[in-house]
Amino acid sequence: MKRKLATLFVVLMLALSLSVQPLSAAGKTQKVKVTFVSADLVENNHVGNEWWWGGFVNGEELEEGDSVTLDLSSTGSIKLRAEAQEQDKIPEEGSASASIKVSALKDTQNKSLTVKVVENRGRYSGNSASWKFVFKIDKVK
Repeated sequence: MKRKLATLFVVLMLALSLSVQPLSAAGKTQKVKVTFVSADLVENNHVGNEWWWGGFVNGEELEEGDSVTLDLSSTGSIKLRAEAQEQDKIPEEGSASASIKVSALKDTQNKSLTVKVVENRGRYSGNSASWKFVFKIDKVK
C-alpha cells in the first residue's frame, strides 16, 4: 500500500512539474533594440524626384538612425515595415514588411526590406523605383 502511494505521489509530482515548465518559460521577456539604419533609393526609372519614406517597428515610426528598445515575451515577434511614396499630384507608393520571432534572434542581425514603387500614370507608366531599407536588431543583455 505504501509503495502504491509513493508511486502515485511521484507520478503526480512529475506531471505537475511538466505542466508548470511551459508556463514559467512563457513569462520570460527579452529586451531587443531595433535601429532604423538607412533607406536608400537604389534605382529610379523616371518615377519621380521628390520622396517621402518611413521605417516602422511594431507600428512606431522611426527616423533614419533612431532606435527603439522593446521588451518582448520569448514567444513574441518584431514587426518591421518600410514605406516609400513619390510626391506629386497623384502619388505612387509601395511598402514591404517582415516579422521576426524573438526566439529566432541571434545576438545581432541586419534585416533588409526592398520596396518597389511603380509609376501608374503618364508617359513613364509602368516604370519603377526600388528602395532598400535596413534595420539592425540587437538582443540586449
